[in-house]
Amino acid sequence: MVERTEKTCKESLVIKTSRVFPLDTNNHNTLFGGKLMSYIDDVASISAAKHSRCEVVTASTDSVDFLIPIRQSDSVSLESYVSSVGRSSMEVFVKVISEDLKTGERKLAATSFLTFVALDSNGKPVTVPKVKPESDEEIMLFNTAQQRINHRKERREHSAAFAKVVTL
Repeated sequence: MVERTEKTCKESLVIKTSRVFPLDTNNHNTLFGGKLMSYIDDVASISAAKHSRCEVVTASTDSVDFLIPIRQSDSVSLESYVSSVGRSSMEVFVKVISEDLKTGERKLAATSFLTFVALDSNGKPVTVPKVKPESDEEIMLFNTAQQRINHRKERREHSAAFAKVVTL
């Protein structure tokens, strides 16, 4: 099998739609943030695995921006894909869309960026294919990836310094 050196964002696309049940909600009758974060990590990990065709591990959840509450009367759809890559790392973008099941009104409810690392059978980082953006959204995310990479590096450095001070 010939390894591909480049893949489109669409090749890593994952779409998951779920109903919001009473057990998934908080005291405001909206979807628990932690439940949504679990969904986000799940779909993002699948996108990373589809892109790399390797085992992957979550290196970081860079951000989860909750934009609007997701109500019990809504469904929640998550769309994820690899938006940029390093040597062995992959940035995955996840958008969360709520849909009122009675009216059909859809709204962007949250966005998230996560970073995954592809691993070989010995648990060592392995090179991943480059990503080829095609849509306006994919191109915009690809072109702004370096800013997010720089921010991640600063945050890692800050976290490392912080960890030296935090007591156990």
